[in-house]
Amino acid sequence: MNAVSPTSTAAEGLAGWIAPGRTAVVVIDMQVDFASPSGVLGAFIDMSVVEPALAAAEKLVAEARAAGVPVVFVGLSTTAETDSPAWNERMRRRGGDPDVDAALCRAGEVGSEFYGPKPLPGELVVLKTRYSGFVGTDLDMQLTKLGVDTLVVAGLTTECCVGGTVQDAFHLDYHVFVAADACAAYEADIHEASLKVMELNSAILTDTAAIADAWKGAA
Repeated sequence: MNAVSPTSTAAEGLAGWIAPGRTAVVVIDMQVDFASPSGVLGAFIDMSVVEPALAAAEKLVAEARAAGVPVVFVGLSTTAETDSPAWNERMRRRGGDPDVDAALCRAGEVGSEFYGPKPLPGELVVLKTRYSGFVGTDLDMQLTKLGVDTLVVAGLTTECCVGGTVQDAFHLDYHVFVAADACAAYEADIHEASLKVMELNSAILTDTAAIADAWKGAA
């Protein structure tokens, strides 16, 4: 499969591919525990690494709203009951303590709140318990109700929940575009490698500026 670069997706054609009326923006796991210095991971990860992606995602969401493109927020929301035996055993085999290390984005706690771009009243919010936004949720049904066949994806982290959701979206026959500058991993090489994998297999890479220009051109 021929890869498409962010530069080439900004060329003629993008406006039709991500036109309002067929497209939704999906923001994945931009939450306190994953993005804020005060979140669980902020205790041992320098969260400045994700700040550019948060800013780009805020711009992407603003541009989507201005263009009449629906924005969907997907977030992790866990409980002790949703931490399955397989989930916990993997943690143990890696030397962790499931009672401590698995407690990310607990339902009803500050860590699960959205951070950076936030949903407005009436916007769709889908809560999940696994990496992919499509596993154990009604995301596919809700997108079908919106009448979209194309997704522009942003979020955290590139190699994990973004990658898992993008792959499942492609398997469900959505046309998938990834706003590369509005995604981040905690290590630059992992981010770049994950983008390359998505580009090769399941998505077209673009960036926030190209998307904004396409929507303005379609207005």
